[in-house]
Amino acid sequence: MNTKRGTLSLMLNPNPRIRAVPLFDDQYCWVIDDALLEPERWRDKAIQHERDFQRLGVNAYPGLELRMPDAIGAAFCDYFLQHFRSGLGARRLIRGYARLALVTDPPERLSPVQWLPHRDRFDLPAHELAAASVLYLFPDGHFGGTSFYRPKQDLIATQRLLMDAARLPVSDFQQRYGLSAGYIGDGNDWFERIAVIPPRFNRMICYDGGLFHCSDMRPTDVLSPDPTVGRLTLNGFYLCTKRHSV
Repeated sequence: MNTKRGTLSLMLNPNPRIRAVPLFDDQYCWVIDDALLEPERWRDKAIQHERDFQRLGVNAYPGLELRMPDAIGAAFCDYFLQHFRSGLGARRLIRGYARLALVTDPPERLSPVQWLPHRDRFDLPAHELAAASVLYLFPDGHFGGTSFYRPKQDLIATQRLLMDAARLPVSDFQQRYGLSAGYIGDGNDWFERIAVIPPRFNRMICYDGGLFHCSDMRPTDVLSPDPTVGRLTLNGFYLCTKRHSV
């Protein structure tokens, strides 16, 4: 997928209307509608490269992903710095990248870590921030958007839950915590859903990836690896230093 950085920049809306959706604890999700000037071209790109989607094996994403060329990632980083950096309290970009993604795994195929919301990074030093963006490229109403959660238990208990989800056999994890396979939806005994950002075709959202979040998957969703009908998104990830508080 050969795309020059300057050409891609022209495809991003240069004069977006940005709105802030409050989450909790003075945290916000920032939303841009009509983020791409020609969003259908991105769906066409995904269709052309459908066979290149794969499980990257570097995260717990429940589906297939396609890493974008560096020029595309750089253009999204520029857009992040221009429109989202201030709202998220970021200062300097350390690195970033973008990838197309398709949720494909039905509830019964999920591993325990996927039964829970996640944070994009949990081991950051205090002066760094991991931000993320999601750009919805599926038709309106076909799938849910993005949910945000707050832990119900204290930090130690929550960390133990997450560690056990990654290391225990499925049956042992189920027995210990009383959880079962499936997307978390409204929440459970461990996490309270605070907000849901509904999807819209060509809507881009950006948020602090250190917040617990996950795709808002519904029981009626029919998942597919086909970009023409599946839950296709264009996701960006941005590791930054934090702006110093006064």
